[in-house]
Amino acid sequence: MEKNNNELGSAPIGPLLFKLAVPTVVAQLINMLYNVVDRIYLGHIPGEGSLALTGVGVCLPIILVVSAFAALVASGGAPKASIAMGRGDNDEAERILGSCFSFLIIISIMLSLVLIIFNRPMLLTFGASENTIDYASSYMTIYACGTIFVQMTLGMNAFITAQGKTTTSMLTVVIGAVMNIILDPIFIFVFGMGVKGAALATIMSQCVSSVWCIVFITGKKSLLRLKVKNMKIVPALLLPCLALGISTFIMQSTESVISVCFNSSLLKYGGDIAVGAMTICTSVIQMVMLPLQGISQGAQPISSYSYGAGNKERVKKCYKYLLISSFTFSTIAWALILLFPQVFAKIFTPDPELVEYASKALRVYLGAIFVFGIQISCQMTFISIGNALSSVIVAVVRKFVLLIPLIYIVPHFFKDNTMGVFAAEPIADFIAVICTVTIFYFQFRASLSKLDEGEKIEV
Repeated sequence: MEKNNNELGSAPIGPLLFKLAVPTVVAQLINMLYNVVDRIYLGHIPGEGSLALTGVGVCLPIILVVSAFAALVASGGAPKASIAMGRGDNDEAERILGSCFSFLIIISIMLSLVLIIFNRPMLLTFGASENTIDYASSYMTIYACGTIFVQMTLGMNAFITAQGKTTTSMLTVVIGAVMNIILDPIFIFVFGMGVKGAALATIMSQCVSSVWCIVFITGKKSLLRLKVKNMKIVPALLLPCLALGISTFIMQSTESVISVCFNSSLLKYGGDIAVGAMTICTSVIQMVMLPLQGISQGAQPISSYSYGAGNKERVKKCYKYLLISSFTFSTIAWALILLFPQVFAKIFTPDPELVEYASKALRVYLGAIFVFGIQISCQMTFISIGNALSSVIVAVVRKFVLLIPLIYIVPHFFKDNTMGVFAAEPIADFIAVICTVTIFYFQFRASLSKLDEGEKIEV
């Protein structure tokens, strides 16, 4: 136990970051893979595959919001627990864990009730038609019953990562992914359950993953133990966690809003082919963002623990390694996409016309993706050191202040209005990074100055 604690606080950062980041990157990629496989199975249901796939597709924005509530708790609670561990206060860290666990249960019950009672009106609002509403509603009703498993898996797994146990947290994802891939064809085709089978496979897989998480954090191998005596919600501990997690919640929960804004503008100027190209663009950007998130998740426990321990130089060095790693990856990805956009487009469609159109769109839409490495490094460091206000500001600026207005403004300055819509993304990204770096320069120094002054780092 002590050895692991010392590792977060004293092991060489470069090798340690690599050790922690590799499992989190692998977990992100596996998560993306089994979501794609899930859709492939649905799309091959005889006679109704396209309608089933479309119906479940309508559920995805709602599922993102459900996941965002888990992130609200986890992305704030896990860094706060790491900071407490760095201060040597494992009791405080375990009380944070207990409060977050109980709050996730409350959220799960509320979300399940809302999704079961109001799923049809919500799905119709998100684009379900008379042809697809039954598929969407069937999927969502079953999925809603397993909301607690989703919340427990996503929420508690973050606390495993926060201890530096990234291999264990990776296995949480692997177990769920493998089960889902095996159960999907059995329920969908063998038992003839269609979309209901896909939903059942998903919640059963999440159930097993959640049990895995809970067994680990209540066992002897966990540095933080989930104990019944700590399950009382303590507002003084929980509210700062929620304040810190709100930026991640905003980023995840608003993806559906951004998607609606993009698709409505693209449909207006470019028709269905432009919307199809946007689907490819968002899929490619996900391929880049998930590994970046994995790298930053690997850095989080090191940075949080070191900040809690008052080790200023180690926090700075962790940020440096995170920035170099993330910026290098995002720059390589940017170069490959700009040089070979057709290769990426062909992953998602064999249609020559769509491949040609999407290739052009990819070069525009992802024209500034190299700056993502800077953006995510700064934002994750804000979260890691508990700077809730700054993390919220940079999230809100990029999404609401910049991107949404630019989607509607930029096309008027382009001869090709459709490409103007795609151009809103890189323009927003570039301005957002300038704002983020400016805020980071002052706020990071201010946070580290507290360590110089010997100020107690509050959880």
